[in-house]
Amino acid sequence: MKFGLSIPNRGPLATPAIIKELAQTAEQLGYRYIAIPDHIVVPRQIDPNYPYSETGEFVWTSDGVTDCMEQFTLLAWVAAVTNTIRVLTSVTVIPHRNPLFMAKSLATTDILSEGRVTVGCGAGWMREEFEALNLPAFERRGGVTNEYIQAMKIAWEAADPSYDGEFIRFSNIDTDPRPVQKPHPPIWIGGESMPAIRRAVALGDGWYPFGSNPRYRMDRLDTYKQRLDKLRQISETSGRDPSTISLAYNCAFHSAQEKEHLDGGRQTFTGTPEQRAEDIRSFENVGLETMMVNVSASDKNAMIARMTEFSENVMPLVK
Repeated sequence: MKFGLSIPNRGPLATPAIIKELAQTAEQLGYRYIAIPDHIVVPRQIDPNYPYSETGEFVWTSDGVTDCMEQFTLLAWVAAVTNTIRVLTSVTVIPHRNPLFMAKSLATTDILSEGRVTVGCGAGWMREEFEALNLPAFERRGGVTNEYIQAMKIAWEAADPSYDGEFIRFSNIDTDPRPVQKPHPPIWIGGESMPAIRRAVALGDGWYPFGSNPRYRMDRLDTYKQRLDKLRQISETSGRDPSTISLAYNCAFHSAQEKEHLDGGRQTFTGTPEQRAEDIRSFENVGLETMMVNVSASDKNAMIARMTEFSENVMPLVK
C-alpha cells in the first residue's frame, strides 16, 4: 500500500516556505504521493452542489477564503522542491484547460521531475466556475472530458498527432518534448458515478474515487466493494482485464480520533493505529493499491504532527 497526502493550495499554509517544508517532510516520512487540488477561480456565490459534503456546501464559501494557487504551476513547484515523491493532480477539472496546453505542461513537469507525474482527471461539479471561464456548456462536461483526455493521449503518443472531435480539433503539429513516462503519465479517473466508472474503464490507467460522496458512499468496505464490483463488471463487459486498472482512494475522513459512522458504529479509518491499519489492510485485500489520507490542518505544526503520527504509528502496521 502506498500513501499520499494533499498539499495546501489556499489559506495560511499556502506560502512557498511552508509548502516546501510540508512537501519535503512528506517525502522524508515515507509518503509516496503529494496531491495538488484544482480551482482556477472561485465564484463569490456558489449553489450548494458540492458532491463531497452532506449539505452540498462548498467549504470555501463557508470560511470566506477564496484564494487558490493554480494547479499546474503548484505541481511543478512541488516537483522542483522534492526528489522522489510523486506529484498528483487531485483532480484536474479537465474541461477547464485546453488539452494541448495540458499535454505540454504535464509533459514538461514529467521531464523536469524525471517521471514523477500522475494525472488525476475529473469532469467538474461547479457550474459557476465553468461559466466564469467561458467554457463549453456545463451539461456537456462529460463529453468534453472524454475528448480532452483522448486528445492528450494522442499528443503524448502519436508520431503525427491529430484529433477531430466536437470540442477540440488539431492536425499538422508536433508536441515534443514527450513525457518521460511511456506511453504517458498514469491517468487516474476521479469520480464515483457510473459515467466516471465507465470513463475509468475506457480511458484510465486507474480509478480514483473519493470515499465521502453521500450519493455513492464508499466509507466502509462493503460499500466500496459494491462500487468496485461495478467497475470490474463493466471492465469485463468491455473486454478489458480489470487487473489493468490500478485502484487508488481518497480518504478525506481519516482521523486519529475515533468517530461515529452515520449508520452507527465506528467510522472506518478513524481510531487507534491498530484500528486504522486493520481497515487499510481490508481495503488492500480487495485490490486497493494507493490511499490518500487526510492529514490537513490550518496550522503548520499541527499538520506536520498529523503527518508524523500516521507515518510512525499506522504505516508500519500496514507494511
